[in-house]
Amino acid sequence: MATFNPNSKSLAQCIAEIEQFRISRNLDNKQIITSRDVPDLWKAKELAVSNVPGGFNKIILPFYTDGAATFYISSAGPYVKVPRHSHDEGNGIRIIMSGSIFWDGLELQASEWMYLKAGAPYEFEVGPRGVSIFYCYQCCCA
Repeated sequence: MATFNPNSKSLAQCIAEIEQFRISRNLDNKQIITSRDVPDLWKAKELAVSNVPGGFNKIILPFYTDGAATFYISSAGPYVKVPRHSHDEGNGIRIIMSGSIFWDGLELQASEWMYLKAGAPYEFEVGPRGVSIFYCYQCCCA
């Protein structure tokens, strides 16, 4: 497996992938999109993120904010470790949807969040029940 590098794609590259997906699925003209519009998103793989730490599954959601932020959902089983890294192109936020992560001596659980300034190095380990996380980045984390 290649070395994990969340800075391997630019925000512009990720937005281009999202736009291509939206056009291929006839989502481009919809004012409201729900998960029901793309029920096979996890299986389809077009927006799957392959550049993730081992043990994680991650997708880009099929929308973005005026070219400023992209959105993701990821999941992992218990005790998966994410190596020290940073997101250099922009700030981000992680919201724990289920399970937990251990970061800097804290266990962040469902409904808790962490804000990341661009370039801030960090690492974490998934808790004993695994984790599902929603992300928003002002960069492309792919």
